[in-house]
Amino acid sequence: MTAADAAAAVLDAVNRDRSVATATVITAGGDVAAGARLVVVEDGTVIGDLGGMTEQVLHAARELLHAGGSRNVTIDGVTVFVDAVLPPNHLVIVGAGHIAVPLAEIGVLLGYRVTVLDDRESFATEERFPRAAAVKRVDFTDPFATVSLGARTSVVLVTRAHKYDYDCLLRLLEMRVRPRYIGMIGSRRRVRAAFHALLEHGIDRQLLAGIHAPVGIEIGAETPAEIAVSIAAEIVAISRGATVNESLGARERVLDRLLKEA
Repeated sequence: MTAADAAAAVLDAVNRDRSVATATVITAGGDVAAGARLVVVEDGTVIGDLGGMTEQVLHAARELLHAGGSRNVTIDGVTVFVDAVLPPNHLVIVGAGHIAVPLAEIGVLLGYRVTVLDDRESFATEERFPRAAAVKRVDFTDPFATVSLGARTSVVLVTRAHKYDYDCLLRLLEMRVRPRYIGMIGSRRRVRAAFHALLEHGIDRQLLAGIHAPVGIEIGAETPAEIAVSIAAEIVAISRGATVNESLGARERVLDRLLKEA
């Protein structure tokens, strides 16, 4: 594998919201030559071969896929440089209404790559979201068909109707790749209705327990901008591993209080 091949594989992985690590042999030895390369993608894809060292190098590379960084690994006297590249944090906003506009701006300020999705041509426009990386018109029955989601993705559902919330949330929960954060706006009644329908559909209760709904941290927000701040604060807290004691979802406990286990 050439350096250009490795770079292309890394770029492809990052564009798909996947962490990726490269391993390059620095000093020759055994059955590998200096410059030999291996690429490991978060989804399990492995490109290249380092002979008898492959399994040990893979182990070292996978250790870096979540934390990032680089280090040298010495195996039987052969030095291998392992370097991990993490994709940027990705904020996917489903629904391009009045809350989505300030939320997209805050996402950009936080360093997120922002994607906005809506089914309305007049709302899903670059003029409405000038700093978003992508604005797409989609069908809410399969809104993520052209959007890559990964472990560093946060998805916020702020659609205009309960039906669309349900369709989008169902699609998310059925996907193999689970975003780091899924939040859904709505009143207690709206969240309860969505959760009840998902339980009836056969979605595991534990999956629903990981949904942040109603979305956001309780700050007394009223305006769209204030609500966007509340949502962004919860996303940051989750991404940093902080404990949020007063999130709306935790306070309302819709799943536990209103939808008792059978």
